[in-house]
Amino acid sequence: MEILVLNAGSSSQKSCLYSLKEDAIPLHPPAPLWEAQIDWTHHQGVAELKVKTINGVVFQEELNTQSRLETVEYMLQTLQQGETKVIDSLAEIDCVGHRVVHGGDKYHDSTLITKEVKDAIADFAKFAPVHNPANLEGIVAIEHILGEKVTQVAVFDTAFHAQMPEAAIVYPLPYEFYEHGIRRYGFHGISHQYVSQRAAQILDKDLTSLKLVTCHLGNGCSLAAVKNGYSIDTTMGFTPTAGLMMGTRSGDTDPGIIIDLLRRGHTGEQIDDIFNRRSGFLGLSGISADMRKIEEAIGQGNSRAKLAYDVYIHILRSFIGAMIATLEGVDAIVFTAGVGENAANVRADVCTSFAFLGLKIDEEKNNHRPVDRDISTPDSPIKVLVIHTQEDWAIAQECIRLTQLSTVPS
Repeated sequence: MEILVLNAGSSSQKSCLYSLKEDAIPLHPPAPLWEAQIDWTHHQGVAELKVKTINGVVFQEELNTQSRLETVEYMLQTLQQGETKVIDSLAEIDCVGHRVVHGGDKYHDSTLITKEVKDAIADFAKFAPVHNPANLEGIVAIEHILGEKVTQVAVFDTAFHAQMPEAAIVYPLPYEFYEHGIRRYGFHGISHQYVSQRAAQILDKDLTSLKLVTCHLGNGCSLAAVKNGYSIDTTMGFTPTAGLMMGTRSGDTDPGIIIDLLRRGHTGEQIDDIFNRRSGFLGLSGISADMRKIEEAIGQGNSRAKLAYDVYIHILRSFIGAMIATLEGVDAIVFTAGVGENAANVRADVCTSFAFLGLKIDEEKNNHRPVDRDISTPDSPIKVLVIHTQEDWAIAQECIRLTQLSTVPS
Protein backbone atom coordinates (compact mmCIF):
# COMPACT_ATOMS: atom_id res chain seq x y z
CA MET A 1 0.00 0.00 0.00
CA GLU A 2 1.50 3.30 -1.14
CA ILE A 3 0.35 6.32 0.88
CA LEU A 4 1.22 9.88 -0.09
CA VAL A 5 0.89 12.56 2.60
CA LEU A 6 0.60 16.27 1.80
CA ASN A 7 1.02 18.78 4.62
CA ALA A 8 0.32 22.12 2.98
CA GLY A 9 0.91 25.46 4.65
CA SER A 10 0.79 29.05 3.50
CA SER A 11 4.54 29.20 2.83
CA SER A 12 5.57 25.56 2.47
CA GLN A 13 4.45 22.19 1.21
CA LYS A 14 5.76 19.12 3.03
CA SER A 15 5.15 15.71 1.50
CA CYS A 16 6.19 12.11 2.06
CA LEU A 17 5.49 8.62 0.72
CA TYR A 18 5.02 5.55 2.91
CA SER A 19 5.13 2.06 1.45
CA LEU A 20 3.58 -0.77 3.47
CA LYS A 21 3.66 -4.41 2.54
CA GLU A 22 0.14 -4.83 3.86
CA ASP A 23 -2.65 -2.54 4.95
CA ALA A 24 -2.03 -3.13 8.66
CA ILE A 25 -0.77 -0.30 10.86
CA PRO A 26 2.70 -1.19 12.20
CA LEU A 27 3.43 -0.73 15.90
CA HIS A 28 6.29 1.73 15.28
CA PRO A 29 6.36 4.50 12.65
CA PRO A 30 8.22 3.38 9.51
CA ALA A 31 10.64 5.66 7.70
CA PRO A 32 9.11 7.23 4.57
CA LEU A 33 10.52 6.11 1.21
CA TRP A 34 10.58 9.70 -0.02
CA GLU A 35 10.25 13.15 1.55
CA ALA A 36 9.95 16.51 -0.14
CA GLN A 37 9.49 20.12 0.83
CA ILE A 38 8.63 23.16 -1.25
CA ASP A 39 9.47 26.58 0.18
CA TRP A 40 7.23 29.07 -1.63
CA THR A 41 8.91 32.13 -0.12
CA HIS A 42 12.52 31.32 -1.05
CA HIS A 43 12.61 34.26 -3.48
CA GLN A 44 9.80 36.15 -5.16
CA GLY A 45 8.65 34.09 -8.12
CA VAL A 46 11.01 31.25 -7.17
CA ALA A 47 10.29 28.17 -5.04
CA GLU A 48 12.92 25.92 -3.51
CA LEU A 49 12.36 22.16 -3.77
CA LYS A 50 14.22 19.73 -1.52
CA VAL A 51 13.83 15.96 -1.88
CA LYS A 52 15.44 13.10 0.01
CA THR A 53 14.89 9.36 -0.13
CA ILE A 54 15.26 6.53 2.35
CA ASN A 55 18.46 5.56 0.55
CA GLY A 56 20.07 8.87 1.43
CA VAL A 57 19.71 10.55 -1.97
CA VAL A 58 19.26 14.31 -1.64
CA PHE A 59 18.04 16.55 -4.46
CA GLN A 60 17.60 20.33 -4.38
CA GLU A 61 16.46 22.75 -7.07
CA GLU A 62 15.08 26.26 -7.47
CA LEU A 63 11.92 26.43 -9.58
CA ASN A 64 10.25 29.33 -11.33
CA THR A 65 6.73 29.26 -9.86
CA GLN A 66 4.12 29.67 -12.55
CA SER A 67 1.54 28.12 -10.23
CA ARG A 68 1.31 25.90 -7.16
CA LEU A 69 -0.25 23.18 -9.29
CA GLU A 70 2.70 23.05 -11.69
CA THR A 71 5.19 23.10 -8.80
CA VAL A 72 3.43 20.28 -6.94
CA GLU A 73 3.22 18.32 -10.19
CA TYR A 74 6.98 18.74 -10.70
CA MET A 75 7.60 17.65 -7.11
CA LEU A 76 5.58 14.47 -7.60
CA GLN A 77 7.53 13.64 -10.75
CA THR A 78 10.59 13.14 -8.55
CA LEU A 79 8.78 10.08 -7.13
CA GLN A 80 8.98 8.24 -10.42
CA GLN A 81 12.02 9.57 -12.23
CA GLY A 82 15.61 10.68 -11.78
CA GLU A 83 17.90 9.90 -8.89
CA THR A 84 15.06 10.22 -6.36
CA LYS A 85 12.83 7.61 -8.07
CA VAL A 86 11.18 5.25 -5.57
CA ILE A 87 8.14 4.02 -7.57
CA ASP A 88 7.62 3.21 -11.24
CA SER A 89 4.41 5.20 -11.68
CA LEU A 90 2.24 7.69 -9.81
CA ALA A 91 -0.62 5.27 -10.50
CA GLU A 92 0.84 3.06 -7.76
CA ILE A 93 -0.31 5.55 -5.12
CA ASP A 94 -3.30 4.04 -3.31
CA CYS A 95 -4.30 6.92 -1.07
CA VAL A 96 -3.39 10.56 -0.42
CA GLY A 97 -3.77 12.06 3.05
CA HIS A 98 -4.00 15.80 3.66
CA ARG A 99 -3.57 17.84 6.82
CA VAL A 100 -6.48 20.28 6.93
CA VAL A 101 -6.16 22.92 9.61
CA HIS A 102 -9.82 23.73 10.27
CA GLY A 103 -12.80 21.40 10.26
CA GLY A 104 -15.07 23.78 12.14
CA ASP A 105 -17.73 22.19 14.33
CA LYS A 106 -18.73 19.74 11.60
CA TYR A 107 -15.85 17.28 11.43
CA HIS A 108 -14.99 15.43 14.62
CA ASP A 109 -12.89 12.83 12.81
CA SER A 110 -10.87 12.30 9.67
CA THR A 111 -12.95 11.70 6.57
CA LEU A 112 -12.77 10.54 2.96
CA ILE A 113 -12.78 13.60 0.72
CA THR A 114 -15.91 14.26 -1.36
CA LYS A 115 -17.28 17.38 -3.03
CA GLU A 116 -19.21 18.12 0.17
CA VAL A 117 -15.99 17.91 2.21
CA LYS A 118 -14.18 20.22 -0.21
CA ASP A 119 -17.01 22.73 0.01
CA ALA A 120 -16.84 22.60 3.82
CA ILE A 121 -13.07 23.12 3.82
CA ALA A 122 -13.59 26.16 1.61
CA ASP A 123 -16.35 27.46 3.91
CA PHE A 124 -14.18 27.05 7.03
CA ALA A 125 -11.51 29.17 5.37
CA LYS A 126 -13.32 32.07 7.07
CA PHE A 127 -11.82 30.71 10.32
CA ALA A 128 -8.42 29.79 8.83
CA PRO A 129 -7.92 32.13 5.86
CA VAL A 130 -4.20 31.41 5.53
CA HIS A 131 -4.24 27.61 5.84
CA ASN A 132 -7.52 26.11 4.59
CA PRO A 133 -7.20 27.54 1.05
CA ALA A 134 -3.67 26.08 0.82
CA ASN A 135 -4.97 22.71 2.06
CA LEU A 136 -7.74 22.78 -0.54
CA GLU A 137 -5.26 23.66 -3.30
CA GLY A 138 -3.34 20.49 -2.45
CA ILE A 139 -6.50 18.37 -2.74
CA VAL A 140 -7.41 19.91 -6.10
CA ALA A 141 -3.84 19.49 -7.35
CA ILE A 142 -3.91 15.77 -6.56
CA GLU A 143 -7.23 15.38 -8.38
CA HIS A 144 -5.68 17.06 -11.42
CA ILE A 145 -2.46 15.04 -11.33
CA LEU A 146 -3.71 11.59 -10.23
CA GLY A 147 -7.33 11.77 -11.32
CA GLU A 148 -10.54 12.28 -9.37
CA LYS A 149 -10.88 8.57 -8.57
CA VAL A 150 -7.83 8.44 -6.31
CA THR A 151 -8.79 8.04 -2.64
CA GLN A 152 -8.08 11.18 -0.62
CA VAL A 153 -8.43 11.66 3.12
CA ALA A 154 -8.77 14.89 5.11
CA VAL A 155 -7.21 14.79 8.58
CA PHE A 156 -8.34 17.83 10.56
CA ASP A 157 -6.10 19.60 13.05
CA THR A 158 -9.19 20.61 15.02
CA ALA A 159 -10.78 17.14 15.17
CA PHE A 160 -8.93 15.83 18.24
CA HIS A 161 -10.36 18.71 20.28
CA ALA A 162 -13.88 18.50 18.86
CA GLN A 163 -15.27 16.48 21.78
CA MET A 164 -14.08 18.80 24.53
CA PRO A 165 -16.77 19.51 27.11
CA GLU A 166 -18.92 22.53 26.43
CA ALA A 167 -17.48 24.39 29.42
CA ALA A 168 -14.05 24.25 27.75
CA ILE A 169 -15.40 25.35 24.36
CA VAL A 170 -17.72 28.27 25.11
CA TYR A 171 -16.33 31.77 25.61
CA PRO A 172 -17.99 33.98 28.26
CA LEU A 173 -19.42 36.28 25.60
CA PRO A 174 -23.06 36.86 24.58
CA TYR A 175 -24.40 33.39 23.74
CA GLU A 176 -25.35 34.33 20.18
CA PHE A 177 -21.64 34.56 19.33
CA TYR A 178 -21.29 30.86 20.18
CA GLU A 179 -24.31 30.10 18.01
CA HIS A 180 -22.47 31.77 15.11
CA GLY A 181 -19.34 29.65 15.47
CA ILE A 182 -17.22 31.78 17.80
CA ARG A 183 -15.87 29.17 20.20
CA ARG A 184 -12.68 27.38 21.17
CA TYR A 185 -11.59 24.97 18.42
CA GLY A 186 -7.99 24.18 19.33
CA PHE A 187 -5.22 23.24 16.91
CA HIS A 188 -2.15 20.98 16.64
CA GLY A 189 -4.64 18.16 17.19
CA ILE A 190 -2.84 15.71 14.90
CA SER A 191 0.34 16.14 16.93
CA HIS A 192 -1.40 16.00 20.32
CA GLN A 193 -3.22 12.82 19.35
CA TYR A 194 -0.08 11.13 18.00
CA VAL A 195 2.12 11.87 21.01
CA SER A 196 -0.66 10.77 23.38
CA GLN A 197 -0.81 7.39 21.67
CA ARG A 198 2.98 7.13 21.59
CA ALA A 199 3.17 8.05 25.30
CA ALA A 200 0.89 5.14 26.16
CA GLN A 201 3.19 2.80 24.21
CA ILE A 202 6.32 4.10 25.96
CA LEU A 203 4.69 3.86 29.40
CA ASP A 204 3.21 0.45 28.52
CA LYS A 205 -0.18 1.67 29.68
CA ASP A 206 -3.65 1.70 28.20
CA LEU A 207 -4.24 5.21 26.82
CA THR A 208 -7.74 5.19 28.27
CA SER A 209 -6.23 4.95 31.78
CA LEU A 210 -3.91 7.96 31.46
CA LYS A 211 -4.05 11.65 32.30
CA LEU A 212 -1.56 13.51 30.09
CA VAL A 213 -0.50 17.09 29.49
CA THR A 214 0.91 17.22 25.96
CA CYS A 215 3.11 20.22 25.15
CA HIS A 216 3.55 21.01 21.44
CA LEU A 217 6.26 23.65 21.60
CA GLY A 218 7.57 24.95 18.29
CA ASN A 219 7.25 28.31 16.57
CA GLY A 220 3.57 27.76 17.28
CA CYS A 221 2.80 26.42 20.77
CA SER A 222 -0.16 24.73 22.42
CA LEU A 223 -1.00 22.39 25.27
CA ALA A 224 -3.70 19.75 25.53
CA ALA A 225 -5.16 18.03 28.57
CA VAL A 226 -5.72 14.44 27.46
CA LYS A 227 -7.89 12.18 29.61
CA ASN A 228 -8.89 8.63 28.67
CA GLY A 229 -7.50 9.26 25.17
CA TYR A 230 -9.55 12.42 24.54
CA SER A 231 -8.68 16.10 24.59
CA ILE A 232 -10.70 17.77 27.34
CA ASP A 233 -8.96 21.16 27.20
CA THR A 234 -6.41 23.00 25.10
CA THR A 235 -4.75 26.41 24.99
CA MET A 236 -5.32 27.55 21.40
CA GLY A 237 -8.83 28.79 20.85
CA PHE A 238 -10.93 30.37 18.12
CA THR A 239 -7.63 30.99 16.32
CA PRO A 240 -4.06 29.66 16.75
CA THR A 241 -3.09 33.04 18.27
CA ALA A 242 -4.55 32.12 21.66
CA GLY A 243 -2.89 30.52 24.66
CA LEU A 244 0.87 30.30 25.11
CA MET A 245 3.47 32.84 24.05
CA MET A 246 4.98 31.68 20.74
CA GLY A 247 7.67 32.60 18.24
CA THR A 248 5.82 35.58 16.76
CA ARG A 249 2.33 35.25 18.30
CA SER A 250 1.34 36.87 21.56
CA GLY A 251 -0.85 34.15 23.01
CA ASP A 252 -3.51 35.24 25.50
CA THR A 253 -3.66 38.97 26.21
CA ASP A 254 -6.14 41.41 27.71
CA PRO A 255 -8.78 42.16 25.03
CA GLY A 256 -8.73 45.71 26.32
CA ILE A 257 -5.35 46.09 24.57
CA ILE A 258 -7.07 45.55 21.21
CA ILE A 259 -9.74 48.14 22.10
CA ASP A 260 -7.04 50.60 23.07
CA LEU A 261 -5.15 50.02 19.82
CA LEU A 262 -8.35 50.61 17.83
CA ARG A 263 -8.93 53.87 19.67
CA ARG A 264 -5.38 54.91 18.80
CA GLY A 265 -6.19 54.46 15.12
CA HIS A 266 -4.72 51.05 14.35
CA THR A 267 -6.58 49.09 11.67
CA GLY A 268 -7.69 45.48 12.00
CA GLU A 269 -4.93 44.43 9.61
CA GLN A 270 -2.30 46.24 11.67
CA ILE A 271 -3.53 44.65 14.89
CA ASP A 272 -3.49 41.22 13.25
CA ASP A 273 0.11 41.86 12.20
CA ILE A 274 1.08 42.92 15.74
CA PHE A 275 -0.43 39.89 17.50
CA ASN A 276 0.48 37.23 14.93
CA ARG A 277 3.75 38.33 13.36
CA ARG A 278 5.41 40.92 15.63
CA SER A 279 4.86 39.57 19.13
CA GLY A 280 6.07 36.57 21.14
CA PHE A 281 9.81 35.96 21.25
CA LEU A 282 10.41 38.23 18.27
CA GLY A 283 8.48 41.14 19.74
CA LEU A 284 9.88 40.94 23.25
CA SER A 285 13.50 40.20 22.36
CA GLY A 286 13.75 42.31 19.22
CA ILE A 287 16.12 39.60 17.96
CA SER A 288 14.40 36.50 16.65
CA ALA A 289 11.50 34.07 16.95
CA ASP A 290 14.01 31.20 17.04
CA MET A 291 14.70 29.75 20.51
CA ARG A 292 18.27 28.88 19.51
CA LYS A 293 19.06 32.53 18.76
CA ILE A 294 17.33 33.62 21.94
CA GLU A 295 19.55 31.26 23.95
CA GLU A 296 22.67 32.57 22.18
CA ALA A 297 21.68 36.15 23.02
CA ILE A 298 21.04 35.24 26.66
CA GLY A 299 24.54 33.75 26.78
CA GLN A 300 25.87 37.10 25.54
CA GLY A 301 24.06 38.94 28.34
CA ASN A 302 21.12 40.33 26.34
CA SER A 303 18.51 41.40 28.92
CA ARG A 304 15.56 41.53 26.52
CA ALA A 305 16.25 38.00 25.32
CA LYS A 306 16.33 36.89 28.98
CA LEU A 307 13.06 38.71 29.64
CA ALA A 308 11.42 37.00 26.64
CA TYR A 309 12.59 33.60 27.89
CA ASP A 310 11.38 34.27 31.43
CA VAL A 311 7.94 35.38 30.22
CA TYR A 312 7.72 32.26 28.04
CA ILE A 313 8.53 29.94 30.96
CA HIS A 314 6.18 31.78 33.32
CA ILE A 315 3.25 31.43 30.91
CA LEU A 316 4.09 27.82 30.11
CA ARG A 317 4.22 26.85 33.79
CA SER A 318 0.90 28.62 34.42
CA PHE A 319 -0.95 26.86 31.62
CA ILE A 320 0.48 23.43 32.46
CA GLY A 321 -0.74 23.96 36.02
CA ALA A 322 -4.18 24.80 34.65
CA MET A 323 -4.21 21.65 32.51
CA ILE A 324 -3.27 19.51 35.53
CA ALA A 325 -6.15 21.07 37.48
CA THR A 326 -8.57 20.31 34.63
CA LEU A 327 -7.37 16.69 34.58
CA GLU A 328 -7.59 16.49 38.39
CA GLY A 329 -4.09 15.01 38.42
CA VAL A 330 -1.51 13.95 35.86
CA ASP A 331 0.39 10.78 35.00
CA ALA A 332 2.83 12.30 32.50
CA ILE A 333 3.88 15.55 30.88
CA VAL A 334 4.89 15.14 27.24
CA PHE A 335 7.19 17.53 25.36
CA THR A 336 7.21 17.55 21.56
CA ALA A 337 7.94 19.68 18.44
CA GLY A 338 11.04 21.77 17.74
CA VAL A 339 11.48 23.44 21.13
CA GLY A 340 9.88 20.68 23.17
CA GLU A 341 12.14 18.04 21.66
CA ASN A 342 15.40 20.01 21.58
CA ALA A 343 15.47 22.63 24.36
CA ALA A 344 16.65 20.78 27.47
CA ASN A 345 16.70 24.00 29.51
CA VAL A 346 13.01 24.67 28.75
CA ARG A 347 12.05 21.20 29.95
CA ALA A 348 14.16 21.57 33.09
CA ASP A 349 12.89 25.07 33.93
CA VAL A 350 9.27 24.02 33.46
CA CYS A 351 9.56 20.83 35.48
CA THR A 352 11.18 22.49 38.51
CA SER A 353 7.84 24.24 39.15
CA PHE A 354 6.18 20.87 39.75
CA ALA A 355 8.75 19.49 42.17
CA PHE A 356 6.17 20.07 44.92
CA LEU A 357 4.16 17.26 43.29
CA GLY A 358 7.20 14.99 43.50
CA LEU A 359 8.15 15.39 39.83
CA LYS A 360 11.86 14.82 39.18
CA ILE A 361 13.75 14.64 35.91
CA ASP A 362 17.02 12.84 35.29
CA GLU A 363 19.44 15.61 34.33
CA GLU A 364 21.68 13.34 32.29
CA LYS A 365 18.78 11.91 30.26
CA ASN A 366 17.35 15.39 29.73
CA ASN A 367 20.62 16.80 28.41
CA HIS A 368 21.40 14.01 25.92
CA ARG A 369 18.88 14.75 23.15
CA PRO A 370 16.27 12.18 24.22
CA VAL A 371 13.90 10.83 21.57
CA ASP A 372 10.76 8.89 22.53
CA ARG A 373 12.09 8.50 26.04
CA ASP A 374 11.05 8.91 29.66
CA ILE A 375 13.46 11.43 31.22
CA SER A 376 12.00 11.35 34.74
CA THR A 377 13.70 9.58 37.64
CA PRO A 378 12.44 6.12 38.65
CA ASP A 379 10.89 7.50 41.84
CA SER A 380 9.06 10.38 40.14
CA PRO A 381 5.29 9.87 40.45
CA ILE A 382 4.80 12.02 37.34
CA LYS A 383 6.61 10.86 34.24
CA VAL A 384 8.19 13.29 31.77
CA LEU A 385 8.42 12.15 28.16
CA VAL A 386 10.15 13.62 25.13
CA ILE A 387 8.47 12.36 21.95
CA HIS A 388 9.29 13.14 18.36
CA THR A 389 6.00 14.20 16.82
CA GLN A 390 5.24 12.53 13.50
CA GLU A 391 2.19 14.24 12.08
CA ASP A 392 2.80 12.80 8.62
CA TRP A 393 2.71 9.24 9.96
CA ALA A 394 -0.42 10.06 11.97
CA ILE A 395 -2.06 11.20 8.73
CA ALA A 396 -0.93 8.00 6.99
CA GLN A 397 -2.47 5.95 9.82
CA GLU A 398 -5.80 7.66 9.23
CA CYS A 399 -5.54 6.81 5.53
CA ILE A 400 -5.07 3.14 6.38
CA ARG A 401 -7.95 3.16 8.88
CA LEU A 402 -10.43 4.89 6.58
CA THR A 403 -9.56 2.85 3.49
CA GLN A 404 -10.04 -0.31 5.54
CA LEU A 405 -13.44 0.92 6.73
CA SER A 406 -14.49 1.84 3.19
CA THR A 407 -13.78 -1.70 1.96
CA VAL A 408 -15.65 -3.50 4.76
CA PRO A 409 -18.84 -5.08 3.34
CA SER A 410 -22.02 -3.50 4.68
